[in-house]
Amino acid sequence: MTVQVLNGPNLGRLGLREPEKYGSTTYPDLVELLGKTGRDLGLEVQVRQTDDEAEMLRWVHEAADAGDPVVLNPGAWSHTSIALRDALAMLTARLVEVHITNIHAREEFRHHSYVSGVATGVIAGLGVQGYVLALHWLSGQADT
Repeated sequence: MTVQVLNGPNLGRLGLREPEKYGSTTYPDLVELLGKTGRDLGLEVQVRQTDDEAEMLRWVHEAADAGDPVVLNPGAWSHTSIALRDALAMLTARLVEVHITNIHAREEFRHHSYVSGVATGVIAGLGVQGYVLALHWLSGQADT
């Protein structure tokens, strides 16, 4: 099974951007962690990050066409992008929304996610381990 791990705006700055909130794991560290986790679980994991919403929409369309499950950290697009939500609604495989921080314990404008309404599940506030948990969960869902 191929899993698309897609990351939205500013996530390429992990380790540099507000480490007190997002931790010290860098984006290359995250890619390495997810690649290793995927190999250990027998998954092919493709990890990508973009600050360009149109590029993200293309990646979601590709995942929909391929029938791939998606682990998505939409970043700020969670709270603003109906276009992303509509693209995600086309997925036929599972979608796990991941947030490094607990969006419900932060500023009020972050409490609502357009993505959550079309996600199979949501993991928030567990740091980069949220991605690992999502991959573990998806690996056990291959036949259901």
